[in-house]
Amino acid sequence: MAFMNDDSTMVALADSLRRLADRLAPGDRLPSSRELVAEHQVSPVTVSRAIARLVAEGVVVTRTGSGTFVASRARRESAIADTAWQTVALADRSVGTDQITAALGPSPEGTILLDGGYLHRSLQPTGLLGSALARAARRIDAWDRAPVAGLEALRAMFARNVGGGVTAEDVLITSGGQGALSMAFRALAAPGSPILMESPTYPVAIEAARAAGLRPVPVPLDDDGIRPDLLADAFAMTGARLLYCQPTFHNPTGTVLAAERRRQVVDIARAAGSFLVEDDFARHLGHGGPVPPPLVWDDRDGTVVYVTSLTKPAAPSLRIGALVARGPVLERLRALRRVDDFFVARPMQEAALEILGSPSWDRHLRTLSAALRERCASAAAAVEIARPDWTLTRIPAGGLHLWIRLAPGEDDLAVVRGARSRGVAVSPGRGNFAAEAPAAYIRVGFAAAADHAELSEGIRRLR
Repeated sequence: MAFMNDDSTMVALADSLRRLADRLAPGDRLPSSRELVAEHQVSPVTVSRAIARLVAEGVVVTRTGSGTFVASRARRESAIADTAWQTVALADRSVGTDQITAALGPSPEGTILLDGGYLHRSLQPTGLLGSALARAARRIDAWDRAPVAGLEALRAMFARNVGGGVTAEDVLITSGGQGALSMAFRALAAPGSPILMESPTYPVAIEAARAAGLRPVPVPLDDDGIRPDLLADAFAMTGARLLYCQPTFHNPTGTVLAAERRRQVVDIARAAGSFLVEDDFARHLGHGGPVPPPLVWDDRDGTVVYVTSLTKPAAPSLRIGALVARGPVLERLRALRRVDDFFVARPMQEAALEILGSPSWDRHLRTLSAALRERCASAAAAVEIARPDWTLTRIPAGGLHLWIRLAPGEDDLAVVRGARSRGVAVSPGRGNFAAEAPAAYIRVGFAAAADHAELSEGIRRLR
């Protein structure tokens, strides 16, 4: 007799036994394994797997030497619902997952999304991405194991893009920028340590720091970026050994750290014996003007650990980024890569090489720059018309967002809920602050909308 024991057969048998258990009373015995094999023409392995599934669901119980029996109703209900033990097991090790947005619930169908942090498909280089991935997959070694640090050619390409004496040996390929941040936070500071962060800042960086067991300490910004005087005070007061900042097209404000402060901030961190994690996510999201070199460009002491990514200027699923570090910390980061997942998938690295080496990539960046500049100007003008009582903190020269201060007395969550009820999603500002927010803000994205018409309609609904 030929037995079938694939998953579909097991699922079908489990469904049949589940229906049988529903017809029987608690404590009734199910047919034996030998009877089930004969009746359903399946293998003993398939029978064992089906019964194991029903045991896990609480539908049946097994008694050694006696057989399989229908479980009591209370047991079946508790098997589905009783997860209370996890509260004790997890204790206070909570990991933030954008709880503010989660509390608002999913956006209704047809909502205009002005709360996203990625490019709309119409702005993505989809043709280049598809052809690059296809070419990468045809390589004879495409599915081989990649080096822990990443493909040497890709590391060299990232090093050339950073410049300033950075070499391929200083680069570690990562699964996007978020993975790089999480890795850096765990590598650079012990759980319980303070981490200095601009205020406001990228909300998921706050969550990543807390997930690593760190205590975010906010340092205010002004129009020229993080304030060096308050930064020095924060280092002195907290003894922090880690600073996270976004010097170029800061999220959410769009601020660029002033030229005279860039060396000063690095020097303050160096004097404190601290690492500085530079998140350069928006280097390729400029709107056409000059973009200052990264802080790591002229750092020779290994103070700066640099994070960059291809995700933001390309597409959400191009999860390729890089860490740049010098000295013993790089070996620690490589060790974490081995512990976490060994290496980044080689086909994605090969595809990234194809993308960065293509003339189409430079053309895409020029086209994207012009499109973001137009969208930013259009969104800013529309906000000023729709809500003249709101304050645009600046017209950014790069990035994907407008940072808007609400009118006195307004609540950001109330505004966001009201906007959603009118079919447009924007982000509440309170999640961008590691401590109490000094005022009510919202963040409005202009890159996730399908086109100018949808962008304008979304902002019109904010009235």
